[in-house]
Amino acid sequence: MKNTKLIEALNNCAMHCNYCADACLDEDHVKMMVNCIKTDIACAEICATTAKLLAGNYEDVKSLVQACLEICKKCAEECEQHDHQHCKDCAAACRACEAACEAYLK
Repeated sequence: MKNTKLIEALNNCAMHCNYCADACLDEDHVKMMVNCIKTDIACAEICATTAKLLAGNYEDVKSLVQACLEICKKCAEECEQHDHQHCKDCAAACRACEAACEAYLK
């Protein structure tokens, strides 16, 4: 399969974003986590969709990969503002996905 590393990074990012969004809902001050949750959900959706299209060898994905890069950057920046371990893990996965997207687009 082509683009295996990017697909793995996208799927890993989606998994961490979904987990982070869910874990944020269990935090004591959920209202403080609203932007994190919304960003996690958006990032998970676009990363999962892009991974599916890449796995199916759909070729016109550059604009989607660019969108993934941008949302991963935003999600990482949001999660880096929080001290929760799930946010730290999510930020790391987003940064790795951002780097994989950059590499693909070069």
